[in-house]
Amino acid sequence: MHDDRQLVEGRLERAMRQFVRPAQYAQRVPLTIGAWHAPGEPVPVAEALAGEYTPFDPGTVWGKPWSTTWFRLTGQVPEEWAGRRVEVVVDPGFSGQGPGFQAEGLLYDASGVPLKGIHPRNRHLTVGAPAVGGEPVHLLLEAAANPTVLRDFEPTTMGDVLTAGDRPIYRFRAADLAVLDEAVWHLALDVEVLSELMHELDAERGRRHDILRALERMLDALDLHDVSGTAQAARAELAEVLARPAHASAHRVSAAGHAHIDSAWLWPLRETVRKASRTFANVTALAQDYPELVFACSQAQQYAWVKEHQPHIWERIKKAVADGNWAPVGSMWVESDANMPGGEALARQIVHGKRFFLDELGVDTEEIWLPDSFGYTAAFPQLAKLAGAKWFLTQKLSWNQTNKMPHHTFWWEGIDGTRVFTHFPPVDTYNSQFHARELAHAERNFAEKGGASRSLVPFGWGDGGGGPTREMLEKARRLKSLEGSPRVEIEKPSAFFEAAHEEYAAKAPVWSGELYLEMHRATYTTQAKTKQGNRRSEHALREAELWCTAAALRDPSYAYPYEELDRIWKTVLLHQFHDILPGSSIAWVHREARETYARVLAELDEITGEAVRRLGPGTPSALNSSPYPRSEVVAHDGQLVQVNVGGLGARDLGEAAAHPRGPGARAAATVDAGAIVLANEHLSVTVDSDGLLASVRDVRGGGREVLAPGARGNLLQLHPDHPTQYDAWDLDAHYRHTRTDLTQAESVQLVEDGPLRVAVRVIRSFGKSRVTQEYRLAAGSRRLDVITDVDWQESEKVLKAAFPLDVHAERSTAEIQFGHVHRPTHANTGWDAARYEICAHRWLRVAEEAYGVALVNDSTYGHDVTRTRHDGDVLGTTVRLTLLRAPHSPDPETDLGTHRFTYALVPGATTGDAVAEGLALNLPLRIAQAPDVTPLVSVDHPAVTVESVKLAEDRSGDVVVRLYESRGGRAAATLTTGFPVAAADETDLLERPLRPAATSDAGLALALRPFQILTLRLRPV
Repeated sequence: MHDDRQLVEGRLERAMRQFVRPAQYAQRVPLTIGAWHAPGEPVPVAEALAGEYTPFDPGTVWGKPWSTTWFRLTGQVPEEWAGRRVEVVVDPGFSGQGPGFQAEGLLYDASGVPLKGIHPRNRHLTVGAPAVGGEPVHLLLEAAANPTVLRDFEPTTMGDVLTAGDRPIYRFRAADLAVLDEAVWHLALDVEVLSELMHELDAERGRRHDILRALERMLDALDLHDVSGTAQAARAELAEVLARPAHASAHRVSAAGHAHIDSAWLWPLRETVRKASRTFANVTALAQDYPELVFACSQAQQYAWVKEHQPHIWERIKKAVADGNWAPVGSMWVESDANMPGGEALARQIVHGKRFFLDELGVDTEEIWLPDSFGYTAAFPQLAKLAGAKWFLTQKLSWNQTNKMPHHTFWWEGIDGTRVFTHFPPVDTYNSQFHARELAHAERNFAEKGGASRSLVPFGWGDGGGGPTREMLEKARRLKSLEGSPRVEIEKPSAFFEAAHEEYAAKAPVWSGELYLEMHRATYTTQAKTKQGNRRSEHALREAELWCTAAALRDPSYAYPYEELDRIWKTVLLHQFHDILPGSSIAWVHREARETYARVLAELDEITGEAVRRLGPGTPSALNSSPYPRSEVVAHDGQLVQVNVGGLGARDLGEAAAHPRGPGARAAATVDAGAIVLANEHLSVTVDSDGLLASVRDVRGGGREVLAPGARGNLLQLHPDHPTQYDAWDLDAHYRHTRTDLTQAESVQLVEDGPLRVAVRVIRSFGKSRVTQEYRLAAGSRRLDVITDVDWQESEKVLKAAFPLDVHAERSTAEIQFGHVHRPTHANTGWDAARYEICAHRWLRVAEEAYGVALVNDSTYGHDVTRTRHDGDVLGTTVRLTLLRAPHSPDPETDLGTHRFTYALVPGATTGDAVAEGLALNLPLRIAQAPDVTPLVSVDHPAVTVESVKLAEDRSGDVVVRLYESRGGRAAATLTTGFPVAAADETDLLERPLRPAATSDAGLALALRPFQILTLRLRPV
């Protein structure tokens, strides 16, 4: 047979494009349109119903950026259409650039009940199937003029309503009543499924040629000038090849409807409320026509928004859950970033998410569902298990730029040894369309072939595309068992995980440690004020809960602020979403985030202040919210005093000293040959005439020099920062090829000269920017603080602070949630080399045998650690903090302005020192009137770190304490309380009792494994 494949395929493509697809809507009549342009921000439908509508013609421009226009659509079903499927089809001006990210709408009926969303690839609303002739049509379309912001990562002012301008950005094309020719529509779907499959099959396979000839016969049977009249005959030619079942060994796909909706990204938070409403309306409507639909939906926050703003849709969701069409998944408040949220915050993400799904929908979710976050902390397996989650899902590591993950179904092992059964869908997308190319890729790509036979495929348009469509459901029906294709079964994700676990759990490989994304490394740094707001809010919440609990136990009339703390926690958790905290959203989002964090911190300060006042009358005191004792220099009554205060306690400042305590406990400064030497009993620090650290000697460590030979510390380094794409997200390796060392100082000045604290101020300018830094060394402190103020006015640069250390470190150790991880400092393998930028929380430490140095910070996450040779061919370790960036997309003015942050060098630091100093820097002592306060809880082992103290969420008055082993070893400890305890239980993260806690005469006996998290519930007498 002659090879005429290209001719037949070309004939098919033109027939479908020019004749078949246009014939799906056989007849159309235009609707009458009226328009009301809502002033300002979106309004409820009740206000829109009362709006004054003016006539509006198709072809008219509308919608200044971020505005809302309500369109009234009216008409009547023609009598001759009776008995046919009649739909409203709307195109408010879609650009054709994608399934979302542009104009979107929600259709309401005449009484204001939401019906269905309108999206670029989902434009219809069924009026009648069958329709009634003469039936009136009266609808309202809430149309959002959302601009397309991300265009080749070019700077744009469209990312904020304050800068986007007033020029209309859309031209309304059409709003019609139309007859859907179902025979033609089904023909188009038959052809689409078979044609796509054909192109995925090898030319040598007979199945490919069988499909080709069937499609050719279909074309022969189809009259292109009477598509409607011949569509059924054409379909008959395809029936046999569509009926052939899949092979017994075919890969099995469990498919779940999905609509990944970023809680903010290229649109503000308020728009996500509407995006979720549109999509959820679509899904609940679709389930009425396709009872097999299962829609997997995460993010409790979005459910809460819809419950508040769209009660009709909320009731439909509850029905869909009860009917089995809707599967709440994910167990989290939002799909958060999975690197930077603190330990307690990540626990609360799961607690608040699971509790919402349980309380509102009666569903105890069983999985962590994070398809799009930018890497995953090794603390997750333990947190998942402690919350009752059994499964973990992501696909984001398919984005790795260097190394391909070797597994798709595996056990993921966390830092404490807990394992969670994990799946990466090999389809490598969470927006599948059931294209044969996707399914073929899933089968070819699946790494577990020979041991496992199934994978998960999330299908549906996300981010405003409206979720699953009827076309996808129709394709799934055809792909249920089709020769040459994987088998497709629509089912709940839990059904997939149960089957995969049964099939493969005993044989599945193990991946130990973090799931590092080899991409988007700049998200540890971009939008520094958003990250700072998050860090400070997390610690302010910790402080508020502690002192509110103390007030509730001391003062029976004190009302613990349950509602306020719950609301604030949810606000902070929302802003940990994986495009807000990482800094990858538009300017509007981050402007509002800065404002929100300011309100949060002010309210928490008020809450904590009131709680401290309710502790009782007292004297000026220093309150310590860290679980570790500390000796610090603080300002009181216009002077510096030194105060020693125990963990979780308070100390009367009247007992503090305005002079150093103990022999040799003083800070002094001397000037020698242009250099300034700052010294106390622990450190001797030399600041040279350039304002750099020329020497840092550990006095208690035998006078050891901490800096590498010939090197200077706290060297600010400026690099050009031009990622290939993804400006806000990426820090490409080539940035390291060029740098400028900022060694010139405008001034170096001694500004405090002891005896309690000494300080040197350094001012330097570069480009259009200016940096003021103070080195501070307090009496009795092992920590050299670097208080930094920056007026940052650079463009596409990255600023780092380098500390070349005389430490031979094989690895670095970085704090993560509830513990730490080790990472190699070398680049032996591709996996090592790809980790050229890493995330750390409050501290990062490098060490050789018996000696280590830590860097602690109050708001920085991005770091890099390298092995570096110095004078005399000495191998050292250079640690750099990544301080600021200046990308132009999607926010063209990212990070421009003033910043204030602190980092500190801690020579001779053990892991325990790093933990304690990191907490101290992030939990400054609170100076307030307070009585003597016995710590609510105390633990007699320094490796056991108290993470949170609060009252139980069920308002029983029980005290909940969460703690963990923080050094990576085993710890036998006793916990004592400052209040009498009637009973004590170990609980899960949701505070549900698991077993009675072990008690002794001395208190609660604790035995913790390395990095074990333990939650205790204490019932006061």
